[in-house]
Amino acid sequence: NAILTIHAGAGGTEAQDWVGILLRMYLRWAESKGFKTDILDLLPGEEAGTKSVTIMVKGRSAYGYLRSEIGIHRLVRISPFDSSGRRHTSFASVMVLPELDDDVDIEINDKDIRIDTYRASGSGGQHVNKTDSAIRITHVPTGVVVESQTERSQHANRDKAMKRLKAQLLDAERSRQQASQAESRRLQVGSGDRSDRIRTYNFPQGRITDHRVEGLTLYDLPNILEGELGPRVTRLQQEHQADELARLTSE
Repeated sequence: NAILTIHAGAGGTEAQDWVGILLRMYLRWAESKGFKTDILDLLPGEEAGTKSVTIMVKGRSAYGYLRSEIGIHRLVRISPFDSSGRRHTSFASVMVLPELDDDVDIEINDKDIRIDTYRASGSGGQHVNKTDSAIRITHVPTGVVVESQTERSQHANRDKAMKRLKAQLLDAERSRQQASQAESRRLQVGSGDRSDRIRTYNFPQGRITDHRVEGLTLYDLPNILEGELGPRVTRLQQEHQADELARLTSE
């Protein structure tokens, strides 16, 4: 299973709308694969779209498919929010973590975390917004912050937030190990620098370009945004496998 988070970057309302478009794309892709999805946390935008959203994607090899989505996704289009019809460039960051197996335990000392409660925001049913049921957990040593507000009870939100915190801490440790072992890898799928722009979606040209792989440009943007990610995911998996084989050969 995979925990997928999308955050709006530079671009204001346009970037928040971009998060909503990406969320729809991933939900439709998951549905086509027969995967189940569960929204863990969602912060709506002020005027449109979504500031940030986290979903659980449940299915065999969901993380294996989605790990190549980690990074910055760049949008180029004529903004529907600009009355002058100018072209805008916006950004959204995507993070994907594997859900921890039941036999993997990450020890977190109570003294290392700070837990805050607050009233949930946004739509969530008539009961959600009436009590301070939302949970924010801060891991003080690393500065990692996770939130959950989709459940009615503090206890349920705390359990979801703790699971995400453990997954992020484990991912950070794995990334450090992989970076030290494979500094020269051409394609850091699943463990690369999350500040890098990995992909551009150009609406005027109907084009999507992956900047990590030479020649990976597809002129099928409408269908891709409808969740048809197959060719792109397959190519990135092949590149990742080639990098792994090259690494094993060199070792």
